[in-house]
Amino acid sequence: MSPDGAAVLSSAQLLTLARWLSPAFPTGGFAWSHGLEQAARDGTVRDAATLGDWLGDVLRHGAGRTDAILIGAAHRASEDDLAELAELATALAPSRERRAEAAGQGAAFARTLRALHAWDLPDAPFPVVLGRAARLGGLPARPVAEVALQGFVTTLAQAAQRLMPLGQTAAQGVVLRLAPVCAEVAEAVRLSPDDIGSCAVAVDIASLRHEGLEPRIFRS
Repeated sequence: MSPDGAAVLSSAQLLTLARWLSPAFPTGGFAWSHGLEQAARDGTVRDAATLGDWLGDVLRHGAGRTDAILIGAAHRASEDDLAELAELATALAPSRERRAEAAGQGAAFARTLRALHAWDLPDAPFPVVLGRAARLGGLPARPVAEVALQGFVTTLAQAAQRLMPLGQTAAQGVVLRLAPVCAEVAEAVRLSPDDIGSCAVAVDIASLRHEGLEPRIFRS
């Protein structure tokens, strides 16, 4: 532990975390926009400022905080509790597409780690699989959540570059400004599933409306 109480990762842990949450790891995250495509089509998200506001709300009040709690809960869970946690994570998805987003990425992540390490990982929503994999790999939950949340933001910022006039530097500026929010929200790994509660209504509605959007680039 560092003097401020934060977990200090070994070189092996750091490299494992960087590999798992790299865009090159085969989870298919690039195919999903988490409802952002609909928000861009509506004009709600149209530039770096509105993108930062949107993603900040997703982190603090939507899937970001929920995922952090699920990562921590899966990290602590017994084998029996893990299946119930996966059911809860599935039920929390507000739309068919968001459910497919979490399940598809989780299954791909689990499949790859089963092949690499022969770990007993279930096909479950991504935060549940990630939390369980962190436990099996000896990684502490909080830094895993921090990097996962920043990876989530980075993926959506990259999606935004395909949806609106937004250059790479501006997109990276959004990611940079949201880094402290990722660290703040990751503290929720200490909470229990009973503490889950989100109020990102506009994000959820965008996800629901995206199911009928044509033409489209992303699957959610």
